Amino acid sequence: MTLRAHLTHGVALAVAMLGVVGASPMAGSLSGRLSLLERPGAARRDLATAIVYLEALDARAADDRGTVSSEAIVAMRGREFLPHTAVIRSGGSVAFPNQDPFSHNVFSNTEPVAFDLGLYRRGTSRTATFSEPGVYPIYCNIHAKMVSYVISVPGRHVAFAKSDGQFDLPDVPVGLYRLHVWHERATHLTQDVIVSASGTYVELALDARGYVPGAHRNKFGMPYTSTRADRY
Repeated sequence: MTLRAHLTHGVALAVAMLGVVGASPMAGSLSGRLSLLERPGAARRDLATAIVYLEALDARAADDRGTVSSEAIVAMRGREFLPHTAVIRSGGSVAFPNQDPFSHNVFSNTEPVAFDLGLYRRGTSRTATFSEPGVYPIYCNIHAKMVSYVISVPGRHVAFAKSDGQFDLPDVPVGLYRLHVWHERATHLTQDVIVSASGTYVELALDARGYVPGAHRNKFGMPYTSTRADRY
């Protein structure tokens, strides 16, 4: 039997054993540590911005107790989106209130939840709904440096990593999951894991070596126009 066959057989056997748990699965936990693969000379230390979340692959693992909020607020203030990253439950919505003395135009071109909230002034708020799980970069069509991210997650098991890369997801029903790890400068990482009653520990390396900072394009797919002052 090949190594791949052994691994496939092992996962299938473990999932089959989980079947005895029934409708009320016992709880385990998933913990671990992240690291960042950086290009030579890079000295960034921003692991605490990494987000870890689980997608249930086994029906017994789908547990909605204490779900992630289905609503969030990302304010526009000082030509920034605050907070920089918002996490919501898939199907939820995010409000984008304008707290600046000039207009903003909030948009995202990322499918399947691309949207354009249009131009609106101070004291106004508009909302976008995120019907599908995923990572959605959010921009302003007026101010090129404004960037935010909405992470729409399929379940309640979500955690930010600590500054040393450690993370902990407690009270996870025993089962088979897809672990997602997102970091703004790294490739989105996924790995299938089995959460056991005794707890599961993983070590994962995020690859940031291909990250090249650069300007994004506006909602029309064109470069932003440089101006001496804001028109709005």
